[in-house]
Amino acid sequence: MSQLQAKLPTDTWVNATWDEYIKAISNPTYENARGYYYNGRMRLEMSALGNPHSRDHFIVIAAIALFTSIRGIDLDGHDNCTYRKTGCAEAQPDVSFYVGANAETVPWEVTIIDLDTYSPPDLVIEVAYSSLADDKGEKRLLYESLGVREYWIIDVQNVQVIAFEIQNRGSRRIDESQVLPGLEMAVLEEAFRRSRQMNHGKVSAWLLSQFQV
Repeated sequence: MSQLQAKLPTDTWVNATWDEYIKAISNPTYENARGYYYNGRMRLEMSALGNPHSRDHFIVIAAIALFTSIRGIDLDGHDNCTYRKTGCAEAQPDVSFYVGANAETVPWEVTIIDLDTYSPPDLVIEVAYSSLADDKGEKRLLYESLGVREYWIIDVQNVQVIAFEIQNRGSRRIDESQVLPGLEMAVLEEAFRRSRQMNHGKVSAWLLSQFQV
């Protein structure tokens, strides 16, 4: 009996074939799980997403929407969307964006985004409250392999944005977005710090004041 048949641990990587992964995510028991598949292993995330995670999740979406609106940058945003490369990889990041010329890449009616048909998103973001090590490790390798252009990790507990530019299946740390030129990680980090003490309306107003400079 395989490890997958014996039990199905969640929030960790488990050896599995692609067919076993598809069977697992189709199981009603895991209908609310976020699924990842990479390098012959699967990960189903079932951990509850509490208040700190959800608030930072909102802030980063709001910040990017405000920034691109003010700068006149075309944008197509996705919340918990599934990206699939059949037979080899799948990801369901917290937030992802197609930017600029790619903003109209995926038709509205598409459900799971087939990366054999459509290009990968330009920017992928994971909000890490309890999954930081994995977000910096295996998921980073996964997004490198999928060919996204930029990957951010929001470290909720340390109020930090860890951003990477991805090129040629490798990545390097950056302090300013390359897909959203002019957007500095330091500004986002300050917005997260302010959100610990003030409501989202006030944080959004502060972000507007920074982006309009």
